[in-house]
Amino acid sequence: MEFASYLAGESWSDHPACTHPQLASLARMTNDCTSDAARSKLAVLIPSVIGLNGDDPRVALVVALRAATSALPVANMERQRALAVGILTCEHALLQMEGRPLPGVPEQIRAAFDLAPDTEPWAHRFIADAGTFARTKFTSRTADSIVRTAVQGIAEACDSDTDGRLNRLLSAAIDDCAAILATPVVQPANVHTRV
Repeated sequence: MEFASYLAGESWSDHPACTHPQLASLARMTNDCTSDAARSKLAVLIPSVIGLNGDDPRVALVVALRAATSALPVANMERQRALAVGILTCEHALLQMEGRPLPGVPEQIRAAFDLAPDTEPWAHRFIADAGTFARTKFTSRTADSIVRTAVQGIAEACDSDTDGRLNRLLSAAIDDCAAILATPVVQPANVHTRV
């Protein structure tokens, strides 16, 4: 992110104005958890984060959702449960905001839950017992918590391709942000959804 700030003509900072804060946070965490040997492979992604900024509230949601769905299959059980709740929370917030699923999101969620099938029913029970959707609002802190849990879950996984998985996560999140920032927010009519 520091090099992105330099390329964008900003003051040297790992929190550049040229990149959405949630995407920048994911990039910093990915960089920190990537091995020294693989870190140079992240450099090719730097130009693609420049200019990906805006006040669209969907950005934090899609970054958190991408992180959670990427980590769910490989994270340990405790993190899987937190990530499963995070996935359902992101899905719910996006449905409330859009009134309909974003293109590709249901498939992304389904693919993650298919690779960790016990997590979905557990998360639904947890949310029902806690009444989470009725009492909470999705915030940037929520997104940060999901992203941090996901990146740490990938970094600590018993996976031979941790660096590759982190790189693919960041690359996919960049693509998600580019798509969101190019698409206007749909203002739904009176929406009632059940997750």
